[in-house]
Amino acid sequence: MGAILIIIAIFVAWFGYRFYSQKVDREILQANPKKATPAVMYQDGVDFMPASGSVLFGYQFKSIAALGPIVGPIVAAQWGWLPAFLWLVLGVFFIGWVQDYASSMLSMRNDGMTLGGLSYKFISPRARDILLSFLYFYLLLIMGAFGAVVAGLLANPAVPIGFIILTIAGVLAGQMTYKWRVDLVVTTVVTVVLAVFGIWLGQTAPAQNIVKAINGLGGNAKGIFYMTPYGPMKFSVWLWGLFALLFCYLGSVLPIWQFAQPVNYTSFWLVAFGIIGSIIGIFLAALGVGGTSVALTIPAFTGWTSPVGPLWPILFVTISCGAISGWHSLVSTSGTARQLEKETDALPVAGGAMYTEAVLAVLSTTFAATSVGLYKASGGFAAKLTVGAGAVFVGGVANFLHVIGIPVSFGKAFGAAFLAIMALTVMQLVLRFMRVASAELLGNKIPLFKNVHFGTIVAILFTLLILWTAFWQRIWVLFGASNQLFAGLALLLISIWMAREKKPTGWVFWPAVFMYVTTVAALLWTAYDVFVNHVFGSTAGAAFIIGNAIAGLIAIFLVIAALILAYDGFISFTSAEKAKESA
Repeated sequence: MGAILIIIAIFVAWFGYRFYSQKVDREILQANPKKATPAVMYQDGVDFMPASGSVLFGYQFKSIAALGPIVGPIVAAQWGWLPAFLWLVLGVFFIGWVQDYASSMLSMRNDGMTLGGLSYKFISPRARDILLSFLYFYLLLIMGAFGAVVAGLLANPAVPIGFIILTIAGVLAGQMTYKWRVDLVVTTVVTVVLAVFGIWLGQTAPAQNIVKAINGLGGNAKGIFYMTPYGPMKFSVWLWGLFALLFCYLGSVLPIWQFAQPVNYTSFWLVAFGIIGSIIGIFLAALGVGGTSVALTIPAFTGWTSPVGPLWPILFVTISCGAISGWHSLVSTSGTARQLEKETDALPVAGGAMYTEAVLAVLSTTFAATSVGLYKASGGFAAKLTVGAGAVFVGGVANFLHVIGIPVSFGKAFGAAFLAIMALTVMQLVLRFMRVASAELLGNKIPLFKNVHFGTIVAILFTLLILWTAFWQRIWVLFGASNQLFAGLALLLISIWMAREKKPTGWVFWPAVFMYVTTVAALLWTAYDVFVNHVFGSTAGAAFIIGNAIAGLIAIFLVIAALILAYDGFISFTSAEKAKESA
């Protein structure tokens, strides 16, 4: 059955792209290969840099696919594997690719504007300021949530050496492509082989001993550096969290062709190897090869509620990527739209990458559904399904790669590096977008924020405050909801643009309404749950109560900001629709 889920996901991706997506591209947006793109018109070698569609597909996929399509579907399996699977395949077909592709076209057709500039142009000046404030806080949530996970992954002795060598390989790819003009195939082979060698080297005993020695430089005998209000902070996690932010700093301040784009492109091939290898392993296991089971050990449906919350609306924000993700609209506008060499590359790059991510998310669902011991008929789910989703994914990668002959030890090291790659290569772009957002919002009032280094360092300091105080544990629940709410904002903006262009709007407007209603409901439920069960009804310590109260207030702030934007946006949309009808 696990293999059947993968086959259905691949078929939906092919069918959706081949018929629905290409029909919209051909009949509504009408991409023109001869029209000059912002990457060509405003090439500056920093943010605007034309690149081939092949390079940008790898960049786009690795920029949009982080921990969301991995962790979210595994946690969502607590409602059973069927709800998660249905949302992934139906969501990407009707909503996910729509946002990614249309937002890239929206930005390209408007001189490469970011969402802040687009909201000013299509909604109102107030909408721009609210959206940028919302955006900055939303990105900070990502940095805090992902940063904590990445710091723990890098503390694993088998991971850091491989990731450092992967980074070097990515920088080399940028030099070979843009400075030395080496053929892309040769560049890809050389840098990917170097990256695979790095992962192999990282799981050898001498390399791990180096990392263990570094991890042991601080803290007490148990490795604890200091205590936070939310538990002990290990020195290894503290140190590698700092390293992760140094990596992100380089991705934020260096020209995009020199670091962010080539590192993401090179890492894409490792991720692709992991996805394809695991899928082949699943198919072979279904035929009885390798002794690994692909039987679904989790029920198809366990009920309308789970330890995470009610199926609607919480399932749709728990799976924060794979079906749709607001983060994708940021990548498509602030990043990809400024690098697309031709308009006709937008669909295969943005739409194609989104469909590919949906297949990855279904793969994660399959890992959860086939994991032995996660679910028992008498006791339900083991706790590790919630707190150890990463371990479930690493175990799935190792088990199914082993079916095709790869040693389990290498498979586990590869799986852990896979997770670190997925998170860190996105975090560098998050920090870059935080720097851009702060410059747009505060640059005229405080010119220092226009300096790339100053804006980046301020964002890093805010992130460290969340990481080093362990406050991220209180805000993790808000990441998925704010992410999906941003998708609703992007879809609303695209709807207004379509109405002004006198083009059909239903294909994007109704997805916007669904995402808006669902995510506002999820935030309200989260705020209610936090205040009732973890603030007023809690007997825990003051630090936990304060942390939960702050999280609840954040949820309320996000709802208020979203409702104001929805009000302004709906007025703009109805005005544009009336003008279209009059015309």
